[in-house]
Amino acid sequence: MKNVLAFLESIRDNNNRPWFEEHKDEYQNALETFKELVANIEAKLNKTDVLEKSKVFRIYRDVRFSKDKLPYKTNMAAYFERASKMRRGGYYIHIQPGGDTFVGGGFWQPEPEDLKRIRDEFAYDHQTISKILEDPLFVKYFEGLSTEDALKNPPRGYDKELPAIHLIKQKSFVASRKFSDKALLSPNFADEVVKTFEALRPFFDYMSAVLTTNINGEPI
Repeated sequence: MKNVLAFLESIRDNNNRPWFEEHKDEYQNALETFKELVANIEAKLNKTDVLEKSKVFRIYRDVRFSKDKLPYKTNMAAYFERASKMRRGGYYIHIQPGGDTFVGGGFWQPEPEDLKRIRDEFAYDHQTISKILEDPLFVKYFEGLSTEDALKNPPRGYDKELPAIHLIKQKSFVASRKFSDKALLSPNFADEVVKTFEALRPFFDYMSAVLTTNINGEPI
C-alpha cells in the first residue's frame, strides 16, 4: 500500500492533468494495488456474508456543478454491495493519506419510504436498536452512528420526547472507523477491515428485517 499512499500524496500536491498524464503509470500501479486489496477483502468477507459485487470508484471528479475544479480525487475508495433485497446495507473503504483512511457502512440517505419506515420502527421500539449500538463489539470499532447528516429539529409527526429522537432526526445511518497511515501499511490491514465490517452485521441484520417488514412485522 506504500505506492497507493505515495501516489495520493503526489496527486494532492499536483492536481492537474499534465502532471497526471506524465505519471499515469504510477497511478495504474497504485490502482492495481488497491484493486488487489479490494478483492482480498471481498473474498474474506464472502466467508461470512453474501456480496452482490464490489465497485472501485473512479479517480476523476465530476466538476460540472462544483466550484472546486480540481480534476482528480485525492483518495481511492470502493463499495461492497450485499446480495438480494433481504440483505440491506453496504460496506465502504476510503484510502486517504494523513490519517484520513476510514472504513464503515450503513444506510446513506435512504429513500423517503425507507427512511419513514426506519423512523417509525425507532419510535415504536427504541430498545432493540439501542442494544445493538451499545453492544461491546460495536462500541469497540465505532463511536456510534454519524450525526453529521441529522436534522436540527424532530421531523414532522415525531414527538421530541421519544427515547430514540436523536436517531429519528438522522437522515443517514452509518458508522465508520478511522485508520492511521501506519495501520494502513500493516500486514493485517485487510483482516482489520473485515473485522470492522463484520462488527456491523447485527446492525445490518436488524435494519434488513425492518426494511423488509411493516410496523406489524409482516413481510412486505
